[in-house]
Amino acid sequence: MTVNRVYLDGNATTPLRPEAKAAMAAALDVVGNPSSVHAEGRAARGLLEQARTDVAAMVGAAPRDVVFTSGGTEANMLALMPELRTSAEPVERLLLSSIEHASVLSGGRFPPDRVGQIRVTTDGVLDLDHLRALLADGGPALVSVMLANNETGALQPIREVAEIVHQAGGVLHVDAIQALSKIQFGIKQLGADLVSLSAHKIGGPKGVGALVLSPKLAGLEPVLRGGGQELGRRGGTENLVGIAGFGAAAAAALPALADDMARIEGLRTRLEAGLRHISAGEGVIVCAGVPRLPNTTLFAVLGLRAETAVIGFDLAGIAVSSGSACSSGKVLPSHVLEAMGFGPELARSAIRISLGWWSSESDIDRCLEAWIKLTGNLAKRDRETVLERF
Repeated sequence: MTVNRVYLDGNATTPLRPEAKAAMAAALDVVGNPSSVHAEGRAARGLLEQARTDVAAMVGAAPRDVVFTSGGTEANMLALMPELRTSAEPVERLLLSSIEHASVLSGGRFPPDRVGQIRVTTDGVLDLDHLRALLADGGPALVSVMLANNETGALQPIREVAEIVHQAGGVLHVDAIQALSKIQFGIKQLGADLVSLSAHKIGGPKGVGALVLSPKLAGLEPVLRGGGQELGRRGGTENLVGIAGFGAAAAAALPALADDMARIEGLRTRLEAGLRHISAGEGVIVCAGVPRLPNTTLFAVLGLRAETAVIGFDLAGIAVSSGSACSSGKVLPSHVLEAMGFGPELARSAIRISLGWWSSESDIDRCLEAWIKLTGNLAKRDRETVLERF
């Protein structure tokens, strides 16, 4: 990061952890291909399997059930396919929540006419009754629900979702990319059959991810076919340098997780108190009344254009986001807020501030100082009618 800048966009990506950087530098000197049987190949395989063990430990999985990919999007694509099964009957359709990441909303390898959306409440939480109704109306389904929303931070009731899905003979995929290293969870605890992860959300490098499988899952077919790498589940020579960084980031994040969660949540509480005070009742903190990630604040003020605020913060030396940062730099109305029932004007006004292990009290001070200056330049509008709903 540039000196004197404050990085508050951790849900978009995180700074590279020193441990990950060191592991990647060491991996650059490893000559062998992990699939080769000679000494150089075995050395490369050792790095690969150590990283697999470290990533598996973060989610309580067996190392052999971790499939490395080029990132979270590929992990989601690998997971979203017909014919998956945990029982005799394979899935025939895909049900996904209306607030999923774009890579899930695309439907993966399912035809569009076999994809349905599950509603969420105005609190950004999955409508379980709607899920039950959809599962009752058709054949076995693959259900995809994110553990934590990347914009609001809202946590979904995944354990309840898993029970409902499995009772209906379905399979559950959980995009846990945003939750990894921010809250404690395990694949067995969630009851999930597939879990997607990404390295750059936890202090690892960009361009590396993983799909974690339940031992009960069958029917997975690779997207990339080739030399049978990753136990035949993802062809192509593994990105050893990136994977080594992923493993090192996981190994560094896991023992510090509980302390990081408590400290970061304290910073967020201070931040949100300041935002409310400065905005004098004119703003809304989205999903403040439901369980959410300890690092995430989505703050909306009607009449404020998100792109204007993001530029204003940037000029003040602070990096924040207007929501998801996965749309090639586009600043668009939040589909998450629209799905929750927010009007388009408020959906275009949301600013996401997301903290991490690198965040400090001085970062919060800088952010609030910038917000004071920004709000002093905002045109005042009547916001009461819109905000009453929330």
